[in-house]
Amino acid sequence: MTNFLPALYEGHAPITLQNLFREALEAYEDWDEGMPEPMVSYEGNMLPISDVFDWMKPCTDIMPANMIGIVTDRLSKPWSGRGPLDEMTFSTAARVMAVLVRRRLRRFGRGSVETFVDRFNQRLHAE
Repeated sequence: MTNFLPALYEGHAPITLQNLFREALEAYEDWDEGMPEPMVSYEGNMLPISDVFDWMKPCTDIMPANMIGIVTDRLSKPWSGRGPLDEMTFSTAARVMAVLVRRRLRRFGRGSVETFVDRFNQRLHAE
């Protein structure tokens, strides 16, 4: 489903993909417990935030400082980067966020249109 997203070039993401990652972070931040997984739009296509995080796992670009807080606020241990400015790559952030999304979905179920369709189809087959 994410084949319409721009490819990384030698581990680097185009700015449009970095902006989409920011939107996915913000959508996660606004995600209320028990609600369906947030979706973000890219060039008229809607995709779950987990797809954005998965797509960015190989990205070696350093995240802007103003985005790091959204990720580090959710960690159970304080973040300590390797560099003097506690740099974090998109790859690290994407991996952390992918785990957080999976945990939330596991706790509350998918809560998405897919779940509705699955339940609807199960009722049709039961009747």
